[in-house]
Amino acid sequence: MAIEIHHGDNLEVISGFPDGSFDLIYIDPPFNTGVVQVKKRTRTRRDPGGGRVGFHGLRHSSEELGRSSFDDRFDDYQAFLRPRLAEAYRLLAPTGSFFLHLDYREVHYAKVALDQIFGRDAFINEIIWAYDYGARTSRRWSPKHDNLLWYAKDPASYCFNFDEIDRIPYLAPTLVGDEKAARGKTPTDTWWHTIVSPTGKEKTGYPTQKPLGVLERIVRVHSRPGDRLLDFFAGSGTLGDAAARHGRACVLVDESAEAIAVMRARLAGARLISARTRARSSGR
Repeated sequence: MAIEIHHGDNLEVISGFPDGSFDLIYIDPPFNTGVVQVKKRTRTRRDPGGGRVGFHGLRHSSEELGRSSFDDRFDDYQAFLRPRLAEAYRLLAPTGSFFLHLDYREVHYAKVALDQIFGRDAFINEIIWAYDYGARTSRRWSPKHDNLLWYAKDPASYCFNFDEIDRIPYLAPTLVGDEKAARGKTPTDTWWHTIVSPTGKEKTGYPTQKPLGVLERIVRVHSRPGDRLLDFFAGSGTLGDAAARHGRACVLVDESAEAIAVMRARLAGARLISARTRARSSGR
């Protein structure tokens, strides 16, 4: 299936798409953290005189290869997000699903907006993506999860492929017997999944890259082969990668030239049918 990439302001780009043209929409917008998000790209090598001590006490040194960043601060975040949520509703097919990926800073405001746009009955789940990586604070419980809000265009008719859910181990396998333990259990609305490894092959260097495993679960369960997917905050293109691996078409939109370059490199093995540029009114 084809992957289509658009470069430009997402509200301008998606306003030109026809009603009901996507079976699954996932977006991972800026979180409004109030800081400049920076991602460094480094190369680590064995170095007896290095300043980092790793496994078995071996020393390493790291070389910075580059960095990328974006300013994640909004004077009126809801004014920015809400028209894009309304467009997502318009673009969903009658049996389509919408996933909004945020964190604790804005998710409660976004849920109120989505209840108004989709209707409260259209809310199906709040999924907690929990991970355990990075610095901790001694002043409060360290925040180590993101929130994914799932809304259906029609709460009486949507795609949920239960048989496509990946199984996870039981925490107490001896309590359920050998057969169940071998089969594993289906996840709940709390998904434990590591972040993208800073040294793994999956890493693209994009500041807000999300794990392929999380997006693959959404794609497999909430869409069917041949369906058309959309991410209009596409970033590193993880939804497109998941779609290509599972026989779905996907449209990706981002205003960052860096994101477009990352997606084109990452999805070079997929069938890219276009990479269009839409200019912003500012002339960018």
